[in-house]
Amino acid sequence: MKWQGNRESDNVEDRRGQSGGGGGSGFGGRSIGIGTIVIALVGSYFLGVSPVTLLNILTGGGGGVTSVQQAPAHAPPASDLQAKFVATVLGDTEDVWTALFSASGKTYVKPTLVLFSDSTPTACGTGQTATGPFYCPSDQKVYIDLSFYRLMQDRFKVSGEFAQAYVIAHEVGHHVQNLMGTSDKVQQARRRASETQANAMSVRLELQADCYAGVWAFHANQARAILEQGDVETALKAATAIGDDALQRQAQGQVVPDSFTHGSSEQRVRWFKKGIDNGKVELCDTFGARQL
Repeated sequence: MKWQGNRESDNVEDRRGQSGGGGGSGFGGRSIGIGTIVIALVGSYFLGVSPVTLLNILTGGGGGVTSVQQAPAHAPPASDLQAKFVATVLGDTEDVWTALFSASGKTYVKPTLVLFSDSTPTACGTGQTATGPFYCPSDQKVYIDLSFYRLMQDRFKVSGEFAQAYVIAHEVGHHVQNLMGTSDKVQQARRRASETQANAMSVRLELQADCYAGVWAFHANQARAILEQGDVETALKAATAIGDDALQRQAQGQVVPDSFTHGSSEQRVRWFKKGIDNGKVELCDTFGARQL
């Protein structure tokens, strides 16, 4: 992936090395993102908790906004190459989504990317490394412990900068959903639904974020030629590795479709490809799709 020399976002907070706490004991069901699926493996192997149970906890239920107390934020050091990479990817998403919102007569509000280690307070509760990257709608921030990229390589056998960028773009996709009002509508509908119905809504929300990640990649590549040979394949491999069916099969030896909250490997690949193949936001309507 060609990213060196492109604009870095200023909307990055570096909390690495700070102690967590001050944000409650859980997410209250409000945080959403690609990272919640890693619980299917991390929870099983390290926490001793059913992956399905943890997935439902992280993506369902109510919960209010928790007050956040933390040390003053600061920018990552200029010598940190990985931090420069994620700041550049974030800056690229800002450029793409600002232009797309402007074209439809709307204003894009830029999210903040928070780098943390171990745990950190958020407006959705205490964020922890084990949950992977996530987006908190209440404070409009994307949270990531960069050690997740090692997990991608070691446990999911997925590497490559574009696959890493896909992770950021997916979380920014949730921010887009938040700005459009989609997230609130889904959360309200989920509270009135059965567990199976609520899970199905979560799947559509996550697949749409995958599609939005593809939309970003399409426009970023057209404007700045960021893609190199093999980049798309690595992103598709990442989408395949984190499908609910793949994770459940690896973690517990069986697949339970009614418990899916992010979509199958095939679905995640299909919707990411839909976005990156055409770049049209309107074609990411997973909620209107008869077949996912």
